Amino acid sequence: MARRSITLLSVATVAALAVTGCSSSSKTNTSSDSSSAKPVTLTFWGTYGNGGNKTQTDALSQTIIPAFEKANPNIKINYVDIPYDSLLQKLTTSAAGGELPDLVRSDIGWVPKFAALKVFAQLDGSLPNFDTLSADNYPGSLATNKYNGHYYGLPLDTNTRVLISNRAALASAGITAPPATFEELKSDAAKLQAKKIAVFADSGLQGWNVYPWIWSAGGQVTSPDLTKATGFLNSPESVAGVQMLVDLYKQGAIPNLIIGNKGAVQTSDGLPKANYANILDGPWMQGIWAGQYPKFAPIYSQVPAGPGGSISVVGGEDINLTTASKNPDAAKKFIAFTQTADYQLAMAKTGQMSVVKSLDSQEAATVPAFAPYIKQLQTARPRPSVPQAPAIDTALSNELTKAFQGSESVQQALDNAAKTIDPLLTQTN
Repeated sequence: MARRSITLLSVATVAALAVTGCSSSSKTNTSSDSSSAKPVTLTFWGTYGNGGNKTQTDALSQTIIPAFEKANPNIKINYVDIPYDSLLQKLTTSAAGGELPDLVRSDIGWVPKFAALKVFAQLDGSLPNFDTLSADNYPGSLATNKYNGHYYGLPLDTNTRVLISNRAALASAGITAPPATFEELKSDAAKLQAKKIAVFADSGLQGWNVYPWIWSAGGQVTSPDLTKATGFLNSPESVAGVQMLVDLYKQGAIPNLIIGNKGAVQTSDGLPKANYANILDGPWMQGIWAGQYPKFAPIYSQVPAGPGGSISVVGGEDINLTTASKNPDAAKKFIAFTQTADYQLAMAKTGQMSVVKSLDSQEAATVPAFAPYIKQLQTARPRPSVPQAPAIDTALSNELTKAFQGSESVQQALDNAAKTIDPLLTQTN
């Protein structure tokens, strides 16, 4: 499952449709011909109101949808808001019962499952201007829609994890800046331990947590064609990335929150309280801390770089057309609409990060706090886009827990995880 935003997701004003999504002054008219098109109503399922965010759903119904319908007077949108925790099950049961909507705002982790089940429709070769639209998406975000060589959606909103640091915690140990490299992270650990501060903390050992360290170390998770983990997940580079974390854990520089200790201080509290000097997390933390720790002013920077560079992991949601839609051409107009500059930048103002690369500078100017995340997204990668992704996370976490606890070496843990993951990569559903 993809990590999802938990705050600040609402919708603001958008203007006319633009297929290229480059800027509000560079648009391609995608509106319907009102004199000849047959009126249709599209049903769109989403989770914009997750967590009781009424502002978000109000804006969608009062601003976004009216803007689209004005440009396309023969297309009406019936938006149905569904709790995040219920949408996956509703999609599954509705697919079996043949009662699917036209469009779905889906978690990025769901796309390969529903593509394999032929619930989501292929867009490449079908959506007008797909090549142009997709070329302006972040590669990592776009890849979450790819299954078996084809694309079954487009990115709708995105996020990633960056290094977030407590400047006071660092300063107490004489450290003037967050660690920019693996070596600086390791060097800072001893200085911070003298002050009883953990150099780093995280809340799990799934892909969302450990892939940035593997990739930044120069390792890989699977083969490029997503058919094999052995030789990639357990390569010397991948082992080195995890070994650094295990070594820090064993010396007491990383708390046991990382192996699931429910009693440990959570990262959302531990960072502002200076229990921890650094964490990896997403843009939603700004809203959380604004309410809970209004005086906390953390530093946002890139994932510490290793031999492979500074590489993080992609989160977010995609927009997908179902194969059950009786009006796919009209639905594709709405999909193109979600890629417009006006739509993406307006959504950025509400806390959703744009998926369109050409809007980087405008987005950073609109929401300055997004700047480090925008930079990180340039190299951020997706978790394996396969139906069995949750099982892959489980296998990885189970084996790595043993390595952190000392019952297996990191090499043994990743060997075993790769052996378990190999057959999962070739399962189709």
